[in-house]
Amino acid sequence: MATIIKRGNSYRAEISNYKHGVNKRLTKTFQTKAEAKLWAMQNEIAKGNGTDLAKRNDTFSEFFENWVKIVKKNDVRPATYLNYTRTIPIVKKLFGKIKLSELNDLVVQSKIDEYGSNHARKTTTEVLLKIRTSLRYAYGRGLLTTDFASLVKTRGDDAEERNKALSITEFKILRSYLLENHDTDFNILTLLALETGARRGELLGLKPDDIFEYGIKIMRSISPHSNDTRLKNKHSKRSVSINRKVYDILKNVKIKENGYIFDTDGFHQSSRLAKLLNKLDIQKTTFHGLRDTHASFLFSNDKIRLDYISQRLGHSNLQTTMNYYLKLMPEKKHLQDADALNLLDSL
Repeated sequence: MATIIKRGNSYRAEISNYKHGVNKRLTKTFQTKAEAKLWAMQNEIAKGNGTDLAKRNDTFSEFFENWVKIVKKNDVRPATYLNYTRTIPIVKKLFGKIKLSELNDLVVQSKIDEYGSNHARKTTTEVLLKIRTSLRYAYGRGLLTTDFASLVKTRGDDAEERNKALSITEFKILRSYLLENHDTDFNILTLLALETGARRGELLGLKPDDIFEYGIKIMRSISPHSNDTRLKNKHSKRSVSINRKVYDILKNVKIKENGYIFDTDGFHQSSRLAKLLNKLDIQKTTFHGLRDTHASFLFSNDKIRLDYISQRLGHSNLQTTMNYYLKLMPEKKHLQDADALNLLDSL
């Protein structure tokens, strides 16, 4: 049973917590007796439900680091694991000595708001998603009494989109230039990105045996973060057709000593692309933006089926392609909204 002890102007709540014959008593001090009673009652209920109160006394920072290094390490690809490890110092700085037992949606929300005050919303969301997953794991292990993770949100304005799709006009200008100026590996890599919509790592992972008449086989992906060449998902392994002129250009690329067609070039493709786009007076985008440009071009043609585009892009499912479609072609949604309303009005 819990006990409440008055100590001067405050109240200390104590809870017995026997584990393996040892009483790891938990205590906490409050300004009012009502607060002390509430805390004691909540923890007695949690103890009755099987929650390990001793582990709830660990800091969230410690728990998060152990969760990443023990649990997530075996669940995700090395590149993804590296991304998780980069979140550890962020969590340590935000949560400090805050214990698992002290966490609730308001505490976590305040910390996410603090982080979001000087970071882009997308970056903040990525951090929150990892924290949410860890909180759900803690709840599943009985270290939290409630599953409040979904209540925490990111707020604020979204940062300006970096991976902008080029307009159809810009697409044609860039493609024409690359077809006429294929004297560098970078220009050929850029042309292939426009032609196939493949991810940068997938193109850097191409070997001579992956080239066929007329197309490329996506078999692996090169990452700047690890030596793991596995693809993003099982649907990423695919064949993508290219036209004859692009095929002829690609066949003339000199194979590198490591057996790949392209050199990684320090993974500086986006910075080199920025210089090229500036030279051609085309709006700035990233190398991944070329993938969005390819997708937009396909979406603009109503004759090309969505399931074909999904397969060509290597999406994990059709819903991913649908989300991509709505992001890149919002005017198409408005047109379809109008068509749907007109159809209903005709009844």
